[in-house]
Amino acid sequence: MRKLFSDGSPSLDMSSEPFPRMVLVNGGAGFLGSHLCERLLDAGHSVICCDDFSTGRRENIRHLLSKPGFRVMEHDVRDPYDVDASLIFNFASPASPPDYQRDPVGTLLTGVLGALNALDLARRNGAIVVQSSTSEVYGDPLQHPQQESYCGNVNPIGPRGCYDEGKRCAETLFFDYHRKYGVDIKVGRIFNTYGPRMRLDDGRVVSNFIVQALQNQDMTIYGDGHQTRSLCYVDDLIEAFMRFSGAGTNCNGPINLGNPVEIPVLQLAELIRDLTNSRSRIVHLAAAVDDPKQRRPDISRAAEELGWQPRVSLRDGLEKTIRYFDAVIGQAATEGREPAEAL
Repeated sequence: MRKLFSDGSPSLDMSSEPFPRMVLVNGGAGFLGSHLCERLLDAGHSVICCDDFSTGRRENIRHLLSKPGFRVMEHDVRDPYDVDASLIFNFASPASPPDYQRDPVGTLLTGVLGALNALDLARRNGAIVVQSSTSEVYGDPLQHPQQESYCGNVNPIGPRGCYDEGKRCAETLFFDYHRKYGVDIKVGRIFNTYGPRMRLDDGRVVSNFIVQALQNQDMTIYGDGHQTRSLCYVDDLIEAFMRFSGAGTNCNGPINLGNPVEIPVLQLAELIRDLTNSRSRIVHLAAAVDDPKQRRPDISRAAEELGWQPRVSLRDGLEKTIRYFDAVIGQAATEGREPAEAL
């Protein structure tokens, strides 16, 4: 194990006011992690962005490098580490099917060992540790909408199992560390989230549709398109995690964090095609294995315990995301590169 950032920087006295903090964000160069780093810095915290850049992107945090209190630590969270942080966000994991299915064993170990190492650090430091869990712990749910008490319907041996079961095991570790060692944990289950800094090639439904529509390519739907998703804009999700991290020690979760407004995938494709003025056709391919048929969070607990609910409408969020993707694709075209190469 190695000690990091032993450069003489003063440590914060956490015996009085809890803020500002030294915050560690595992997966800080990813889509969600980079937005979280930005928000934490804006709130006056010092931030250590930990990422091995396997799926995270340096471009996501380039604008943060000159900000006071921001540091980058290139590290694989499956390996132990030591950082002087009083608040830890464990957001490190491949999150899109193409990424986690490319290295399923590595994905599973990131979920389990990443959680274990974050919890061990929190135990040593007396820190709060926040786990980014996922709605995938519910699998293809038999309950609708999904409440936190629902134990899920996950296929442990299917192609999505590496991600789903890694996150489920991480939740087990979090609550066992809380019960056995008194670690101050918080577990948030993230539902489908979208917005700027998503990778164009990440294989998720919103990015797929937007990229295809902007380039007038066929918009591909896996299955009949009647499966539903509930989509939360990234700013709303980060606000939820900020509130969650500052909640009291009795607010541990698990807690659903997402937008309860549900939309069929086919309707989503049609909306994105309209917003982009695209000439794309909508085509149907074979359904993906273990693809959930319905996904909608019950966010009653988040409303009650965090005073939180999403504020950005789907149309407004999609328009912001489309502008971002259009700019990235346009820049790539100007420089003679494929759009994915820009990211």
